Amino acid sequence: MNVDVLDESGVDVGTDVVRLTRLARFVMRRMRLHPATELTVRLVDLDTIARLNEQWMGKQGPTDVLSFPMDELTPGRHDVDPEDEPEGYLGDIALSPQVAAQQAPAAGHEPADEIDLLLTHGILHLLGYDHATAQEHQEMFGVQGRLLLEWQRSRLGIDPEAGTAEVTRP
Repeated sequence: MNVDVLDESGVDVGTDVVRLTRLARFVMRRMRLHPATELTVRLVDLDTIARLNEQWMGKQGPTDVLSFPMDELTPGRHDVDPEDEPEGYLGDIALSPQVAAQQAPAAGHEPADEIDLLLTHGILHLLGYDHATAQEHQEMFGVQGRLLLEWQRSRLGIDPEAGTAEVTRP
């Protein structure tokens, strides 16, 4: 999987592009995407995320993460080898480390963990997940929570496959 993480934010919030690249690849593998799938993640400053938020979402001010899907890829099926799934360009994610750092204390964790959450959330949006209805919210945040738990377990050297549930397609 080709993941490009570009840090254009101009701030240091305790995370690095290597970690984010690994997380993105982890999520993409767990979602059973073709190994040749591509993704670009841009860490941007407050002015850039605010401009993108207004331009694409019609909302004023900065936001935490925006997703721009490209080839409309969906999660792979568990009964199909990922190599047999369609390959393509998943899309672009714009993420604000500054907004993540502001949100992290209210969520009770470190800015790097908030960035992990936002990156995972952004990838799920690229895969067609949404949270506009209560049912969509429950499904998306359930998948997001499982992925983040598996990511944490893998970083601790615990098998991420142990005790996980099958991920559903949106």
